[in-house]
Amino acid sequence: MTELPTHAIQPAVAASDSWFDYPVRVQPHHTDYAGVAWHGTYIAWLEEARIEYLRSIGVNYEDLVAIGCELPVVELSLRYHRAIQMGAGAIVRTRLQMDGVRLNCDYRIQSPDGEILYATAQVTLVAVDREKGKIMRVLPPAVKSALMRLASP
Repeated sequence: MTELPTHAIQPAVAASDSWFDYPVRVQPHHTDYAGVAWHGTYIAWLEEARIEYLRSIGVNYEDLVAIGCELPVVELSLRYHRAIQMGAGAIVRTRLQMDGVRLNCDYRIQSPDGEILYATAQVTLVAVDREKGKIMRVLPPAVKSALMRLASP
């Protein structure tokens, strides 16, 4: 396995409360026949928010793939609290915690003003060596270094 290119690691963007906010808007193609966000859309938003969170701390997913590392989802729990109507905006709040080669992600999908909670979720990922098809014993050093800066309270 090769290392991440040096341009792939940037200084972490630390949030004061350790949450990363990713804005979304319910587009017509995100909805079901009733005009509310289809349940699978939430999962796509979770992934988009996670990828952008990693990018914000200098871990570009395409660079992980290039060095032979994947981060597949091994566990997902999603609770729907309230439907989001077509055209509405929302914030996907994401918090990552590292546990060895596992990444545990907590999510809150809420209204932009924080008054309405639409969904909560937990996702667990593991680092997998693409070439060997096995779970890695340790994260690539550059990835581990970037993630260590996310230490949650």
